Amino acid sequence: MENGKNIAPEWADPDFDPGRKYSAPWQHGTIGIAVNTDVYKGPLDSWAIAFDPPEELKGKVNVVPEMSDILFAAIAYNGGELCASDEETLIKAHATLIAAKENWAAMEYGTIELMVAGDFAATIDWNGSAMRQRLENPAIAYVHPKEGTATWSDNVVVLAEAQNVENAKLFQNFIMDPENAAMISAFARYANAISGSEAFMPEDMRGAPELTIPEHAKANMVNMRICAPEVMDLYTRIWTDVLK
Repeated sequence: MENGKNIAPEWADPDFDPGRKYSAPWQHGTIGIAVNTDVYKGPLDSWAIAFDPPEELKGKVNVVPEMSDILFAAIAYNGGELCASDEETLIKAHATLIAAKENWAAMEYGTIELMVAGDFAATIDWNGSAMRQRLENPAIAYVHPKEGTATWSDNVVVLAEAQNVENAKLFQNFIMDPENAAMISAFARYANAISGSEAFMPEDMRGAPELTIPEHAKANMVNMRICAPEVMDLYTRIWTDVLK
């Protein structure tokens, strides 16, 4: 596609689509924690905020119910790696989640309005969501946990059963135009993978703390990926127990 040349080099050859033969990049971000610093004034650097919350946060923590992200977070908190499958690590991660759930208020996706309104004081969330929260409430800060955090990317593909394939491809090409990619980022507040879009980005996204990885988090930053089916089966068993 004409605008395929705009894909940033680091996003041009992802493991899920070598050579970008099928997918166009949409947005990308990180998983972390949004915290209301009017409620919690402690260190902003650890998954402990959600998994072993201090008294002022107990009963005020939300967790987005995204299995892969939350399992990764619990595994990283216990010193494990992405897609870990050894029994010791998974037992620790399972125990962490079961114990932590006692201190959670909810497991909801709709975090922006509820954080801004003060219904939650902290939530495991994504950085673009956290930025939207901060723009409405400056007391909200985003945590890149030191134990490990992950980058992820959303992508647009054409389904095999699509009825309007050519229109779908036109849309893929459209979103890889720098100005259009910047427009999407300006709305959702996530970064994009299109070179040249920086010139069209809102000023408040340049150097935004949610989009800037601090030094303490860089050493344990990984790219999120789908784990092997047998590993996902183990995670699903843990997740099902957590959701009970």
